[in-house]
Amino acid sequence: MSFGGASGNTKVFRPTPPDRGSFPLDHDGECKIQMQIYLDCLRSSRSRDRVPADCRLLAKEYLNCRMERGLMLKDNWVNLGLPDDKRSSSTDTPESKS
Repeated sequence: MSFGGASGNTKVFRPTPPDRGSFPLDHDGECKIQMQIYLDCLRSSRSRDRVPADCRLLAKEYLNCRMERGLMLKDNWVNLGLPDDKRSSSTDTPESKS
């Protein structure tokens, strides 16, 4: 049995960039509280077909935390599937904060 070597079965590893939506893990737990609150909202939701509006606002808080700490690139809410909701002043569009 041969692993690579002279048999010609060697494969060349070619790194590829991560897919959109892939971002670094929060190893230091910088946004862990926001993540837990969002996940608790999803678990307690009775709607399995769509995410309730309250949970969407929590998702925005979580993603905003990640963007502010450099754990993901800043992007418009619409691009992230979250419409710009004026009800939450703490989660304004990331680009609008300068």
